[in-house]
Amino acid sequence: MHELDLVKPDGRRMSLYSRRPIPAGIVARTPRADPVQANPHLRWHPLRREWVAYAAYRQTRTFLPPPEYNPLKATDDAANPTELPAGDYDIAVFDNLFPALSLQATEPAASIVPVEPARGHCEVVVFTQDARGSLGALPVDHVALLLEVWGRRTEVILSRGPHIQYVLPFENRGAETGVTLHHPHGQIYAYPHIPPVPRRIHEAERTHLEARGEPLLASLIAEELRDGRRIVHASDEAVAFVPAWARYPYEVWVAPRAQVPHFQALNSSCRRALARALVVVLRKYDALWQQPFPYVMVWYQAPPVAGYERCCHLHAEIYPPYRMPGRLKYLAGTEIGAGLFANDALPEDKAAELQAVAVTVD
Repeated sequence: MHELDLVKPDGRRMSLYSRRPIPAGIVARTPRADPVQANPHLRWHPLRREWVAYAAYRQTRTFLPPPEYNPLKATDDAANPTELPAGDYDIAVFDNLFPALSLQATEPAASIVPVEPARGHCEVVVFTQDARGSLGALPVDHVALLLEVWGRRTEVILSRGPHIQYVLPFENRGAETGVTLHHPHGQIYAYPHIPPVPRRIHEAERTHLEARGEPLLASLIAEELRDGRRIVHASDEAVAFVPAWARYPYEVWVAPRAQVPHFQALNSSCRRALARALVVVLRKYDALWQQPFPYVMVWYQAPPVAGYERCCHLHAEIYPPYRMPGRLKYLAGTEIGAGLFANDALPEDKAAELQAVAVTVD
């Protein structure tokens, strides 16, 4: 992997990554002259016992720009700059112009509930310069590079200070998930605390390891492989499956077969196998109904806390919002109010649909 670090005129950092050497002379620009004065804060929810982030300035972030303007297009037009410079590279990462978390956040005003600065970090990861493409349409080698980039960004972000306790890469695809820029991209959020969902996941992993002496997700993957009914893709090193406990009809998890704590611990062979598994799933989604399939994809990895390296298992959870063609699964009273998901479809049936979809992967 080749890397080039740049600084934008407004002070935000950018890094370019490629499978080939990156030529010198690339100039970083920004689509607006004045930087956003970002000072987010957190407020404590006393009944749910979790933090809520507030960043009111995000209301003015780019929203469904006209087709002729793509802020993620690579250009060398100094008169009409975008976020990405022209040049020969594969993936770009830059500081989010409208961050929900910021390492520069200062002490907020007092409140009737505990408050604190939302000290963290937010980055945008542009997967490709091709605005018409998608993550699933990229070659396996390109997606393997993205996995390596996520590991590199995790290292860089964690090196910036003790305020960062969790690094979460994710992608929202499709207008159905609230996406306002359709150029293929994702984000990385780095939090000052381990957020509620990964905290529960990793505590379950740690408890299982202490009680059984084996990693939880690796054990579950072995059971799924023995059962076979919900496996969407499997190789010697990686697997994709509809979990028996799926909350969404077409939910799929992608993971190494053996326990690997985080992106940095992947070797080149496992990284490529994991990339291939991800590409297979995303192409099956698109081919299922012959249309671009929306989803939210989240990657969970070990936090930088002692005791988690041996139990946490790097994996992606992919949540497509459709339950059948033209019908979205909405979160309603039981899901939002009670936290009890109601799935109208059996995981085995949806896995069978995905298994029947033939795709070609390099």
